[in-house]
Amino acid sequence: MMPARTQVAIIGGGPAGLLLSHILDRNGIASIVLERQSRAHVLERIRAGVLEAGTVELLRDVGLGGRMDREGHPHDGAAIAWEGRPRFFIDTRKFTGKMMMAYGQTAITEDLYAARDAAGGEIIDEAGNVQLHELNSSKPYVTCEKEGATQRIDCDYVAGCDGFHGVSRTAIPASVLKTYEKSCPFGWLGILSETQPFPDLCYCCHSRGFALASMRSPMLSRYYLQCDREAKPEEWPDDRFWQEFKARCPKEMAERIVTGPSIEKSVTPLRSFVAEPMRYGRLFLAGDAAHIVPPTGAKGLNLAASDVLYLSRALTEACRTGRNHYLDCYSDMALRRVWGAVRVSWWLTMLLHRSPDETPFEEKMRLSQFDYLRASEHAQASLAEQYAGLPFEA
Repeated sequence: MMPARTQVAIIGGGPAGLLLSHILDRNGIASIVLERQSRAHVLERIRAGVLEAGTVELLRDVGLGGRMDREGHPHDGAAIAWEGRPRFFIDTRKFTGKMMMAYGQTAITEDLYAARDAAGGEIIDEAGNVQLHELNSSKPYVTCEKEGATQRIDCDYVAGCDGFHGVSRTAIPASVLKTYEKSCPFGWLGILSETQPFPDLCYCCHSRGFALASMRSPMLSRYYLQCDREAKPEEWPDDRFWQEFKARCPKEMAERIVTGPSIEKSVTPLRSFVAEPMRYGRLFLAGDAAHIVPPTGAKGLNLAASDVLYLSRALTEACRTGRNHYLDCYSDMALRRVWGAVRVSWWLTMLLHRSPDETPFEEKMRLSQFDYLRASEHAQASLAEQYAGLPFEA
């Protein structure tokens, strides 16, 4: 194959990589996306589905809001049903004036593929053995294998959007990269069912363990149970899952849960991970390649979107004008938002989950924290502000 040339080589064809390619294209910046999996595999991934107000507006601003506004489920906060306490609502609309949206990552990825196809965007699926070269020079390039041949792509910049297990982060020397990680002693068992969702996003905190009712569309529900980190989905047939889920809900909520066969079931470990810096020479990390947060705060996909917003702005400025102001501050700016999301996600996780080795003192502290949150409008306003999403930096 002859060498290709583009302005930005994007590693990873998930939501972060596709959204970056889409925004760059709208600003006249050429890109090529390399994805190691097939398109069908990417579209089968079941991931996040709660969008911050800022992410909703970003998708609308870049022409991706039509289907989201038709099929998404707007909501103005989340409920907490704590065993033995009255149901409590985190009213993001009351305290911030912002509406959030339940709209699944799979649907967003479908919308992005459609937009890139309509624009003639170049996406190389099933790209094997991707390697990054000369990242500290003014002429970086990427190589990959496709259908038995080696392809070289020369570029001005490389965007690493290939997730936690991708090659981009590992291209940064160990002497430069610092990582921070904290794992929870439990996981989430999640199922997807084609049933009418419970009307509210609801966190249930129970002595049997945590549970969460969420939604993806008017006829697509997502439910989670706290479980052992080593649990296997096959250990949880649907009947067992629904019985346990209802046991962790208030009686009036359990009676309203519409059950049905699961169409997807998986166990997710809960952890926080941050890599610093998010830039090395001409390589820029975005999304899960740089950070992972517990899903409790619904921040993972939203952080990927904010990374892309900051990075697309930086790359557009550099490619159009030659100025590097936003490129030079990208890592610090993105990481400020990342650490804020890590903090609130970890706090919510520790508040709402009973750890297997929790002491009676720690249990009392969690209960006291919740009672304070329920009684204090200042505490509620602070949580609502962070949950709905802080403003993007200019």
